[in-house]
Amino acid sequence: MKTIPVLKAWIGGLILGLLLSSQAIFATKAPKDEPVRIVSLDGTVSEILCDLGLQSHLIGVDVTSTYPESLQKLPKVGHNRTISAEGVISLKPTLVLTSVNAGTKPEVIEQIKSAGIAVITFQQEYSVAGTKKLIQDVANTCQVPSRAKPILKKLDADLAQVKKAINSPKVLFIYARGTGTMMVSGKGTQVDKMIELAGGVNATSSFENYKPLTAEALVTANPDVILLFDSGLESLGGAQGLAKVQGIAQTNAGKNGRIITMDGHLLTGFSPRLGKALQELTQKIAQKPKA
Repeated sequence: MKTIPVLKAWIGGLILGLLLSSQAIFATKAPKDEPVRIVSLDGTVSEILCDLGLQSHLIGVDVTSTYPESLQKLPKVGHNRTISAEGVISLKPTLVLTSVNAGTKPEVIEQIKSAGIAVITFQQEYSVAGTKKLIQDVANTCQVPSRAKPILKKLDADLAQVKKAINSPKVLFIYARGTGTMMVSGKGTQVDKMIELAGGVNATSSFENYKPLTAEALVTANPDVILLFDSGLESLGGAQGLAKVQGIAQTNAGKNGRIITMDGHLLTGFSPRLGKALQELTQKIAQKPKA
């Protein structure tokens, strides 16, 4: 593995430090002549590393690391919420990167640290400003701060192309993994923030996080648009399968065929592709109902 010059500061035991928000300066060392070996436990962090030109240093990722496609070739250490420390440690990383929102259990992080592996956990706010800060924080951590500039410039250009929905359509997001696992998104979720940024209104904003989907809640919310992950709609058997779910047909979205889908990580990742994600979401929720 070829070591990128700016990361050679690791060689010879030089100190890598980063001041992250309220966190103290983090310092660690790597053995002499050993290239940096990174495991990422967060899909957005993985995407940022690739955009920074550091993919060659990634030796393992979690299953939410789906973009770019080349990440599929790397060893998977599991879903970030159910990762075992042993799987991460077995890859012999120099550095593990994750975010607070990834949900990796604190005891797993401590196990990794106790094995002598450096772990940096980033803060991530679900907003445009939060996305920009995360990109710069990852770049700073990897000692390539200037490489964030073109990424941020591209993000701004993409955001400038976003045309918000003008009539504030009510959007209901359903998280589905087959008919046995169906949840709706309340306030404070990534999807809630995306709907707001796209000019829509979350049809179920009277509660926090997620709640099980019920026919009564569907009818009461009466969304103009129903939004799912591509994989979620597929798990229900497509639009025809969703139409069979009790309460769907009684909503404006069901009556007008306003069922839309997006790639899960693109929709919820708040990654460097945030502008592209909002372009797609705004276009889809603004589409006119079928005649």
